[in-house]
Amino acid sequence: RTPGIVASSAAGAADPWGGAASGGKGYGEVRRIRDAAYQRRTTLTHLAGGITVHNARTAFGGTSWGWLPGTNVYTSYDHGAAVDEARRVSPKLAPMQQLGHLLRTVPDLARLDPAKEVRAQDDRVTVYHLANPDTGAQVYVLRNDSDEQVTTALPGTAVDAPVSVGPRDAKLLLGDVRLGHRRLAYSTVQPMLSMTAGRHDLAVFAGRHGEMAQVALDCDSQPLTNRLDEEPAWSYDQGRLNVAVPLGAGGLARVLVENGDSDTPMVLLFVDDAGAQRMWPYETPSGPLLVHGPALLRSATVRGSTLHLTGDTAGETGLEVWAPRGTTAVTWNGRPVRTTVSRAGSLVLEGLLPGVNRPELPALTGWRRRAENPEADPGYDDSGWRTADLTASHSITPVPDGQPVLFADDYGFHYGDVWYRGRIADARGLETVSLSYRTGTQGLLMAWLDGRPLGTHRMPVPGADTADRGTWNATVSFAVPAELRGRARHVLSVLVRPMQHADGEEPSAYRAGRGLRSVALKGADATVTWRIQGAREPDPVRGPLNHGGLFGERAGWHLPGYDDADWRRADSLRARRRQGVTWYRTGFRLDVDPGVDASVGLTLDDDPGRAYRVQIFLNGWNMGQYINDVGPQHTFVLPNGILRTRGANTLALAVLADGTTPAGPRDVRLTLIGAAAGGVPVKAVDSPGR
Repeated sequence: RTPGIVASSAAGAADPWGGAASGGKGYGEVRRIRDAAYQRRTTLTHLAGGITVHNARTAFGGTSWGWLPGTNVYTSYDHGAAVDEARRVSPKLAPMQQLGHLLRTVPDLARLDPAKEVRAQDDRVTVYHLANPDTGAQVYVLRNDSDEQVTTALPGTAVDAPVSVGPRDAKLLLGDVRLGHRRLAYSTVQPMLSMTAGRHDLAVFAGRHGEMAQVALDCDSQPLTNRLDEEPAWSYDQGRLNVAVPLGAGGLARVLVENGDSDTPMVLLFVDDAGAQRMWPYETPSGPLLVHGPALLRSATVRGSTLHLTGDTAGETGLEVWAPRGTTAVTWNGRPVRTTVSRAGSLVLEGLLPGVNRPELPALTGWRRRAENPEADPGYDDSGWRTADLTASHSITPVPDGQPVLFADDYGFHYGDVWYRGRIADARGLETVSLSYRTGTQGLLMAWLDGRPLGTHRMPVPGADTADRGTWNATVSFAVPAELRGRARHVLSVLVRPMQHADGEEPSAYRAGRGLRSVALKGADATVTWRIQGAREPDPVRGPLNHGGLFGERAGWHLPGYDDADWRRADSLRARRRQGVTWYRTGFRLDVDPGVDASVGLTLDDDPGRAYRVQIFLNGWNMGQYINDVGPQHTFVLPNGILRTRGANTLALAVLADGTTPAGPRDVRLTLIGAAAGGVPVKAVDSPGR
C-alpha cells in the first residue's frame, strides 16, 4: 500500500500584521485556539486515515530576523507552536510526545488496516477502528466534534468500560496489545510508551488531569499486585487485573505487578498531560532507561555503576530513574545526588532538584538620539546613486509606457528601504504629484518636494480575507504646496519600505515588482529623471537580509562599534512630530549565571493611536520590526549568542514616523520570558562593530 504523507500538518497558524488570525492578540491566542485538543484531533484523525508520515508544522516557533519574514506574518515565526519562540514548552507538546513515544515503543502500531465498523453509544463521538492483521491488536480513535465532554460506551469492542472524550478533542485507545511480557486487554486512556528498563517492564498511561484511567490486563494466573501510591485501586476478576487511577491527583501513580503469567515484574505508571511532559525515555549502550521529573533531559551516560544525567529544571522537582542493571549511583549536571531504591525498582532522589534563580535584568537608560533622512534635502549629493534608466524589467510586473524601470530589484536592491530622488524640469504650475508603488504587506511610501513633506501612505492592514495576499498596489496623490508651484525645477524625494517579497501565490510570485512603479504630474508638462539608492553591499557576516537603505544603516549607525558620542542625550524616546527617521542607541550589560538558560526579549509598549514603526538592532543584528498602531507583536525574542548574556550589548532603534503623531515608544524594556537551570553553553555569534 502506498504510504500516506502529510508534509505540513497545521499545528499552529500564521498571524498577519494586525493579528487577523488571533483577534489582534498575537500567537499566544493562536496557541489557545489551536490547543492540545486541536493537536490530538488533527493528528489522530490523520493516523486513523492511514497517514504513515506526519510532519507537524510548526513544532518549534522560530525567530525571523532582518527582512526574512514572509508576506503573511509579522516578525515572529512562533505560529502558536508547541514549543514557543522563547523555547518554552506548552501543553500542545504533550500530544506529540505521547503519540511519538507510543509509535516508537509499541510495534503493533507499525501496521494497521481499517477494521469492522464501530459505533459509539453516543453518536456525538466518531470511532475509527483499526487492527493489526498480524498480531490482532485493536486500535480505536475516538473523535468528539461537539462542544461538550462526552462519556460513552463502545459496544462490540475490546473496551469494557465507559470512555470520556473532551470537547472538540480526540483519544486513542488500544485493545489486545502486547506490552512487554503481558497483554493489555484495554484501557480508557492512551498508553504513552512501553519499554523494559533494568529488571522491570514499564508501561506509561497518560490522559487529561482528573480523568479516571481504567486499565485491564489479561492474566490467566492472578499476579501479585501492589499499589505504590495512594491513588490507584485494583481488583482481579475472571482472569483480568483491573486498575483504576485518577490522573494527576497525587502526581505520578505507580502500580507494581509481579508473577502471575510472567516472571518479569511490570510497573504501571499513570500521569496526566503535565506529568507526561516530564517523562523522558532514553537509549544508552548499557540499555534503555526512563527518567521522570526534570523539565528536560538532555543526555544520559552510564559509566561503570553511575548514571550521569544532564538536563534542565524550571522549578524544584523530584527525580526518579528506572536505570539499566548494575546502576547504583546518579549524577545530575555533573554533581552526585543521593538516591534510594524504591519498591518500583527505581532510583529516587532524596529531596528535590533545585529550581532556577531568575536573573535580574537592567533598565534601559542612557539613550542617545539623532535624526536623519538628509536625502529629503534638495541639496543632498546623490551623485553616487544609481541612475534609474532601465527600459526593461526582470520582474513579472509590467512597466508603464513612457516610464523607466523603477523597481528596486532591477537595480540590485532586494531588501529593506529604498530611496528615490527625482529631478523635475519644466515644472511651473505643478499641482499634484501621483506616485504608484508596489510592496508586500504593510509597505509604505513617504514623499518630500524640495525638502517639504508631502505626506505618507501605507498599505492597508490585512484582514482575514487578505492575509495571504503577497503583493499590494496603491497610487497616492499629493498636492503641491502653493508656494512651490511657481518653481521651474523641483527635487522629489521618495522613501519606500517594500517589506517582503511575495510567495505562494504562483510559482513566479517572488518576482513581482517592489518599490515605485510610476509617477504622474498634474498641472505641468514636466519630465522626471530618477536616481535610486538602497542598501549598500551586504554585511560580510550578517548577510544581505540584515539591513536596508536608510541613511543610518548605510552609515553603520546600527553597528555596535559606531561612535555616537556626539549624539544628543535623550531622556525618553519621544520625538516631535516629524516625517522621517530618528535613531536611538544605548548599551546594557547582562550577568546571567552560566548555569542558567535565560530567554530574554525586548518589549515595546505605547498608545496604539500613535503612528510609527521601529526597526530593532541588537549588536548590529536586525531583530525585526515593530508597528505601534498595527501590532500585534510587542515582545521580540533576543536569541542567546547574538545577545551577550554575560557581557556588553548595544541596542539601536530606527523609528520611522509619518509625522501625524508624536513618535517613539513610551516604554522600552528587557523582559525575562523564561529561565531554566541547566542549559548548554552558547557560543557568541560574531557581531563585528564596524
